[in-house]
Amino acid sequence: MKIQEPKPFMFKEGKRAVLLLHGFTGHSADVRMLGRFLQKKGYTSSGPIYRGHGKAPEDLLVGGAATWWEDVQTAYQSLKEQGYQKIAVVGLSLGGVLGLKLAYSESVVGVAPMCSPMFFDNQAQLSAGFRYYSRQYKKFEGKNEEQVEKEVDQLIKDAEPLFEDLAGLIKEVNQHIDHIYTPTLVIQAKDDEMINPKSASYIFDTVESEHKSLKWFEQAGHAITLGPKKEAVHEEIYQFLESLDWE
Repeated sequence: MKIQEPKPFMFKEGKRAVLLLHGFTGHSADVRMLGRFLQKKGYTSSGPIYRGHGKAPEDLLVGGAATWWEDVQTAYQSLKEQGYQKIAVVGLSLGGVLGLKLAYSESVVGVAPMCSPMFFDNQAQLSAGFRYYSRQYKKFEGKNEEQVEKEVDQLIKDAEPLFEDLAGLIKEVNQHIDHIYTPTLVIQAKDDEMINPKSASYIFDTVESEHKSLKWFEQAGHAITLGPKKEAVHEEIYQFLESLDWE
């Protein structure tokens, strides 16, 4: 069965632009509802897809931290070239890590990481997430259980260098977020099953911005933009964006 690949999105609405970044193994659907919500509030939103994402799990192994960072920079520069001078960045999980890197590398009016790891103490969870994604994809392709398990086991072995690469990215950003002076909103699910929730407190405590806040959500899950608290998360992000200096 052929699986339709997701597409990046650009919802044009106003002069205020928000770059929305998805998580590892995810794609633009992670933040698409948030993009539509912000569009109704008068914001332009852009949701790129990093290379290898939204495709077969094997395609993820071709990319890595440097490749996906390039994709974020390209999306940021594209907004600039289209005339958006003031840009905020909001990211889920890995997208939040990349968003924080953008915040200390480029000029952004605000940054909002959601359920974003700052400690690589969760390779078991990361590999479990990758295994789940790979199994679901291969089952959807119509492969039998034995074939699925064989291919997924091989994928997990092949992905070890990628996990080490992601660990390097997380460590790099961890050591640089005290260079962030832009307004920051940290969003974290208390019941996050994928990352160490203490990451949220670390980000909040370490960024140097005077305008920063930390918002915890109960029973929201790691994919907080898609979970049962998504409407509240959308509203929190909107209120944060409204508090920024867009002039």
